[in-house]
Amino acid sequence: MSTPLFENVRRIVSDVFEVPEEQVHAGSSPDNVANWDSIHHLNMVLALEQEFGVQFTPEEIEQLLSVELIAALVEEKQHVDKVA
Repeated sequence: MSTPLFENVRRIVSDVFEVPEEQVHAGSSPDNVANWDSIHHLNMVLALEQEFGVQFTPEEIEQLLSVELIAALVEEKQHVDKVA
C-alpha cells in the first residue's frame, strides 16, 4: 500500500512520534513505536485533522492504532465528506 494519502500519514506519524520515516510502515502502532503515548496520539490526531480536513469522533480516535488503520479511516472520512 503506497498511495499519496498513505505516504502523508506516514510522514505525519514520523514527525509526531519523532521516528525516521523509513521506519514507519503499515503495522506501526503503539506496540512498536516507543514515543506513541497518549499525548503524542492526540498531537497526531490534531495533525491528521489539519492535514486532511477531517474531524474524528472520540470513538474513532481510540481506533487510530496503526498506520494502516489511520490511512483507511482518513480515506473513508474523505470519501464520506465528498459524497455528502
